[in-house]
Amino acid sequence: MKNILLIGGSYGIGLALVKELQHDHNVFVASRTNENLENINCTYIPFDATTDTLDVTKLPETLDGLVYCPGSINLRPFKGLKPEAFETDLQINFINLIKVIQTVLPNLTASKQSSIVLFSSVAAGMGMPFHTSVAAAKGAVEGFAKALAAEYAPKIRINVIAPSLTDTPLADKFLNSEEKKEKSALRHPMKRVGTADDIAQMAKFLLSDKSSWTTGQIFNVDGGMSTLLVNA
Repeated sequence: MKNILLIGGSYGIGLALVKELQHDHNVFVASRTNENLENINCTYIPFDATTDTLDVTKLPETLDGLVYCPGSINLRPFKGLKPEAFETDLQINFINLIKVIQTVLPNLTASKQSSIVLFSSVAAGMGMPFHTSVAAAKGAVEGFAKALAAEYAPKIRINVIAPSLTDTPLADKFLNSEEKKEKSALRHPMKRVGTADDIAQMAKFLLSDKSSWTTGQIFNVDGGMSTLLVNA
């Protein structure tokens, strides 16, 4: 049974992953709210990644897994984006992530082999209009993950999941009608929008011993969007 910490696990992909892990592992969820966690077997730690320092006294000395879930979807034309928008996206997706990892690094290195799972976006690897801010922030995550994986191998494995638009509360304004969902589905070779469970299954695998020879990788769980042409 592993000790696994999720940063932001009360909604969307994080919540789906907590549900997957709760029966076989000791799961710790550090997030702003414990909404949706009432009937789930986990330890809740109040934590806002944008303002707080994580209290490591509430964690076990050894952590076998860390998943950082906070993110943003800020899609606007470049000419309408101020530098502050880029700074905000970088802070949420990357800078706060660094702070968390540095805080729990002793716990992660105490494990025989720990696993860190981070999240990027299909937009970091593809040129997509109106994605300059999120692509820049997620691109930073991908570059950082590869460098950190090289530095800490074989003690800590670090991998990144890069989804396409997924049906979660974070993406609600882009998928809040059947028409929007249908249009998004048609952009993917698999002809449907991704679900939180789709992404959680990959994260679960990357946390498990089944992926013990896997590190420094970017996994595009995106319905084929990043590599396949959509059928006309």
